[in-house]
Amino acid sequence: MKAYSHLLTVLFLTSSLILFAQKSSNNISWNDKIPTDENVKIGTLSNGLTYYIKNNEKPKDKVELRLVVNVGSILEDEDQLGLAHFMEHMNFNGTKHFKKNDLVDYLQSIGVKFGADLNAYTGFDQTVYILPIPSDDPEKLDKGFQIIEDWAHNALLEEEEIDKERGVVLEEYRLGKGADERMLHKYLPKVLYNSKYASRLPIGTKENLENFDYSSLKRFYKDWYRPDLMAVIAVGDLDVNTLEEKIKSHFEGIPTTPNPRPRELFYLPNHKETFIAIESDKEAAFSRVQILFKDDNNVEKKESLSDYKHMMIQSLFTQMINNRLDELRNSENPPFVYGVSYHGNTWAKTKAAYQSFAVTSETGQLDGLKALLKENERVRKYGFYEGELNRAKADILARLEKAEKDKDKTKSGKIVGEYIRHFLNDEPIPGITWEYNFHKTNLPSITLDDVNNLIKSYLKEENRVIVLTGPDKEDIPKVSENEINNLLDTIKTLNIEPYEDKDIPTSLISKTPTKGTIIKTTINETLKTTKLTLSNGAKVTFKKTDFKNDEILFRAFSFGGTSLYDNDTFLSTTLANRGLTEAGVNGFDKITLGKMLSGKIVKVSPSINTYSEGFSGSASPKNLEELFQLTHLYFTALNKDEKAYNSFINKQKSIYANVLSNPQYYFQNEMGKFLNTGNPRYVGFPSPEDFDHANYDLAFEKYQERFADAGNFNFYFVGNIDEEKFINYCETYLASLPSKNNKETYKVPPYRPLTGNHTKIVKKGKDPKSSVRIIYQGETAYNKDEAHAFMSLGEILTIKLIEKLREEESGVYGVGAKGRIQKIPYGWYNFSIGFPCGPENVDKLKALAIKEIETIIKNGPTDKDLVKVKEGQILKKKQQLKENKFWINLLKNADYNDKDISDIFNYEKNINALTKENIQEVAKKYLTGGYISCIHNPEE
Repeated sequence: MKAYSHLLTVLFLTSSLILFAQKSSNNISWNDKIPTDENVKIGTLSNGLTYYIKNNEKPKDKVELRLVVNVGSILEDEDQLGLAHFMEHMNFNGTKHFKKNDLVDYLQSIGVKFGADLNAYTGFDQTVYILPIPSDDPEKLDKGFQIIEDWAHNALLEEEEIDKERGVVLEEYRLGKGADERMLHKYLPKVLYNSKYASRLPIGTKENLENFDYSSLKRFYKDWYRPDLMAVIAVGDLDVNTLEEKIKSHFEGIPTTPNPRPRELFYLPNHKETFIAIESDKEAAFSRVQILFKDDNNVEKKESLSDYKHMMIQSLFTQMINNRLDELRNSENPPFVYGVSYHGNTWAKTKAAYQSFAVTSETGQLDGLKALLKENERVRKYGFYEGELNRAKADILARLEKAEKDKDKTKSGKIVGEYIRHFLNDEPIPGITWEYNFHKTNLPSITLDDVNNLIKSYLKEENRVIVLTGPDKEDIPKVSENEINNLLDTIKTLNIEPYEDKDIPTSLISKTPTKGTIIKTTINETLKTTKLTLSNGAKVTFKKTDFKNDEILFRAFSFGGTSLYDNDTFLSTTLANRGLTEAGVNGFDKITLGKMLSGKIVKVSPSINTYSEGFSGSASPKNLEELFQLTHLYFTALNKDEKAYNSFINKQKSIYANVLSNPQYYFQNEMGKFLNTGNPRYVGFPSPEDFDHANYDLAFEKYQERFADAGNFNFYFVGNIDEEKFINYCETYLASLPSKNNKETYKVPPYRPLTGNHTKIVKKGKDPKSSVRIIYQGETAYNKDEAHAFMSLGEILTIKLIEKLREEESGVYGVGAKGRIQKIPYGWYNFSIGFPCGPENVDKLKALAIKEIETIIKNGPTDKDLVKVKEGQILKKKQQLKENKFWINLLKNADYNDKDISDIFNYEKNINALTKENIQEVAKKYLTGGYISCIHNPEE
């Protein structure tokens, strides 16, 4: 469970109304209502509870259930700070039909994992419970509905359990402590000026969490958990009538509340002045700038076609302004590392704002702020241009077309969010087919004037808030309010030149390559894959699937990577490698490439890794040729551009300048150095000076070397493939690549990471926060069955650690264990346990974790826990076999690790063959030779 706040939630569907002509050229009446998707059934029970139901077959035999409560921390009384979120926790700690631990225990037994599947979250204005449940078993289905019914009105709220859960919630509170949280509390009163939101962060206060009276929590539950404030959402592979009957039988009987407390809405008052907040902290890792131009009016419901058209115009505006900011980000001396602008909700659901945000260098906050203000003013003065508008229209329409084509392949978990927002915020839900068709019909009629006029309503001096946050360092002068006010005055009179929108080339490839040929075709009937051997020696494996209508995934690799570099070359190029592709290809810079690909769903990313070089990418089937073309160009025509590389270096130096001021990052770096003691190639978190020493020329030379021989490469494609076109592209763009007929492999390094018994204690930070890492690792011979047992051992131990450290001891919020045995570049096992906790509990909780391991070594796991893990693995594999992502990785990794995957469809048999003895054996073999203990404690 998590309490959360939306600092930068980009919601483009909230805006004030503007007026349009009542009739358009295509006879649309703009006053007509936005329709509601006819494929979703919406109803209201007699007690006021709302429900949403949709039949959706992806994934098969599964239903996504949600209980949505239109209540969050904003409704807490003064004695209830943090109790909306605390109540969310308590619903997992005893209800009428599921006593303490019974709920999680039962769900784990049917393959539903706590945290990964079963979860919940609390915000200012809502609480949402998440439950995926199998739909092919009537008993499991009924229990799923019983669970969410119990959450709605059957929580026990036993005082002993409340007291035990205080510790867990306080650990979650502890996790949120740090520089960002400290600065947040200082600037929030200005962002949320004179509103209740400023004093109702969902996590609450430490004092109240420790001391609240039981009656305060019970009053919150009684007041606000009632049917008229609830929605039940059921989306999945089951007929609508069955789901509706379940909802009615479980929820119709919940009584209404006599004389209920009004569910108020809370507002952000307007203010004439500009509020400026400049906050710094010694542990701040990044420098940020934010400008909010809050709307004068409150958020209004979007109901009419006129409202929907306005949302379309806003989306176009957002696309175009962010394209310009992206160009700035990629200039030789970028004013910020990352920048974005949008009109959307603030933390208050009742108030929206036009917001510009940037991450800058530690000394570049004023420059970043100036750049944001300047770009907004440039749009205000000159507007956008026709080319920008056309590209934005093409991008938006391409994304909607992809979503529409895949509407019957969309997972239920992605659909439920729309209905949650409809219930909570009245967000329209016309359905993707209507949205796509409406855009296709009406996007062409949206003019530059429509878009350009938006900025005039956004930019204003009243209701404006400027927030700067960053590191507190003696050698960095702090920006003053006077400097910001002077900048605001300067922008008014600044001579700003119009944006220049250059002509864009239309073809990626200058000259079509001379085709190669396919010299061998091998079909695997079991896996339904085809392997092509090309005339240059390259291998192409593809699998045609119907899992998605508009998706093809791509991977490629060749052995070698940086393992073939000597140490000096490796250290000189490892950081520069990251910036090589910033230059673009075939004479087109990165920005031009992006414009050329407007309206196309395609991406390709080359990389040089430790033991291989390769590609990852994806495309819509209709843009598959562009994917092949980009791949060909990354082999043969990578640009060399010092300016683009310098832009990358400048941004990286800004990102890493203060990252180690953050205690958690500092601990990760120190732990990494400790585990890699003596490793001549260990880099860790680079310093700005490390980037200065990176050798671009050498990195570019080595890139050309690594991609000079396509004959060593294995290419993989999975998705909705048109075989005739696909084979033509393989011959044209892959078989034509250069080949040297060399058979390279990676070089096994002589160095091995730390093993055995060792302890590293790192002290950093002023908050009372500790982290514990327990690591068992060393060399071994890879064995497929052992690897499965070792992974399962991690899953079993995670169950036991949650039970012991969280539920019994109330000492942690989250804890996990993970086991892995790898084959490349040498046999190696790694088993790790990790959890954050209070400094006072480190030794006790660490000892309890080790004790759980010793119990498994001595007795093996329980039958019950083994069944839980098997059920989870079977359910996961069943779903994965219907996913392109799973297959592309499976096929690639089978060759990379030289694994036989021919029995993949026997997964259930293979998983069920796992025994308690298998788990006990790997525990004895790998977890008895000592462990490395890494502890992060605060400074004394």
